[in-house]
Amino acid sequence: MNNLFATKPLDLLLEEMKGENRLRRVLGPWQLTSLGVGAIIGTGIFVLTGIAAHDKAGPALILSFVLAGVACIFAALCYAEFASMVPVAGSAYTYAYATLGELFAWIIGWDLVLEYTVASSAVAHGWSHYFQNFIGIFGVEVPKWMAKAPFDFNPELGRFVGTGSVLDLPAIIIAAVIAAILVKGIQESATFNTAMVVVKLVIVLFVIVVGAFYVNPANWKPFAPFGLTGISFFGKTLLGQTGAGGEPLGMFAGAAMIFFAYIGFDSISTHAEEAKDPQKDVPFGIITSLLVCTVLYIAVSAVLTGMVPYNKINIDAPVSDAFKQMGLPWAQFLISLGAITGITSVLLVMMLSQPRVFLAMARDGLVPPSIFGAIHEKFRTPWKSTILTGCVVGLMAAFLPLRILAELVNIGTLLAFVIVCGAVLIMRKTHPEANRPFKCPMVPLVPILGIGFCLLLMFSLPAENWLRLVVWLGIGMAIYFFYGRHHSVLAQRRAAAVSGERRAASDDGGSRAAAGKA
Repeated sequence: MNNLFATKPLDLLLEEMKGENRLRRVLGPWQLTSLGVGAIIGTGIFVLTGIAAHDKAGPALILSFVLAGVACIFAALCYAEFASMVPVAGSAYTYAYATLGELFAWIIGWDLVLEYTVASSAVAHGWSHYFQNFIGIFGVEVPKWMAKAPFDFNPELGRFVGTGSVLDLPAIIIAAVIAAILVKGIQESATFNTAMVVVKLVIVLFVIVVGAFYVNPANWKPFAPFGLTGISFFGKTLLGQTGAGGEPLGMFAGAAMIFFAYIGFDSISTHAEEAKDPQKDVPFGIITSLLVCTVLYIAVSAVLTGMVPYNKINIDAPVSDAFKQMGLPWAQFLISLGAITGITSVLLVMMLSQPRVFLAMARDGLVPPSIFGAIHEKFRTPWKSTILTGCVVGLMAAFLPLRILAELVNIGTLLAFVIVCGAVLIMRKTHPEANRPFKCPMVPLVPILGIGFCLLLMFSLPAENWLRLVVWLGIGMAIYFFYGRHHSVLAQRRAAAVSGERRAASDDGGSRAAAGKA
């Protein structure tokens, strides 16, 4: 039991960065910010705004983005404090190991695997959809048998149905291309990502500036057709309206749905070991990217719901279709191009982050180091786990429908945020003397608010998400107890230390006995 809750000393974490098996420090503050923006702006702004406004919140989607953004800001301040204290790979996993112990570290690490891998698969699926729409402008179509997953869930029938396809080939191809870029090196990946971020920011600003001229304030009335609540508890609606399927409706329900749009700022902390000046640059990147994206999200949602009545927003391609409805079909090309670029950069950052979490876990012996801890001699990247991640992401995106993939992501991310906020409170009590180049303000208020907001959004998710989370964590616990705890480096060091103390005590006792006989 002592080993299960043993914490990893800060000096040991910092010592690990001095070895040869570490990553190359090449990322500056703006490159880290670009990675954050690259991870955040994509699927959420180009896809989720439509379904959230149409089905959940109406024009009150603007407040949904504010609520989700506030929850993320509280969590981001906590992430920034830890990232400045412990600038190594691993993100929330490493922070949990230093504060809550090995078992909680494994739980959060396994949870991050769920977040990044499934989010990458969902994004690859979305990329395939937009890519096929884009080439359709030129009259090119992907053959039906390799255009989508072989089955999907039909909400009207309440069951899974066949699609007539065998697999989603474009999703496999984009996952393979991104994996190859990531193996090549972090510098090249960051440069490629920065170029894509510039393109999609231009498109987003185009949507805001040009779309503002077509806003009709009458479309914002009623502002909250589904109400300003929509709070549920394990699938049971407590406050607000209820949909045909029993799901909550309202501003809070919209926030729980579009929370997926904010996933990504926490991925910056997984690259702390590759930052030139992590104590300053990582907090800067986390907070700056989140603030920029929150403002853009609010502006786009205001423009979108102002251009088109919420009940006439196209769910599949809401932004481009809004301009089409305004008689601007030429904008469809630009926005579709921006969507493809934006979603590609999200996929790059998600697949970039996953191997870094595995690397931290491999260093601790919780997963096989020969695979997940292998660093390429030339490129200095975790190449084996990157290739493995690419394979898993491609296969999941090719054979699983988007509804299943997307529903798994939000609850895992919210759980990670809750643990990080709680870890800040614990660390302030257990290690008040630790060096904190960046300090989360107003502790304990900010971490407590972060925990409260994230739990509120977690409880507002459908009950099926909780069941899937429990099943996933159950699989993870089995892996830990059958492999991880037996190979834990920290446990082995503790055992060696105890054995050494016992030998020393035995030798000392023997010497005293011999002296007594003499």
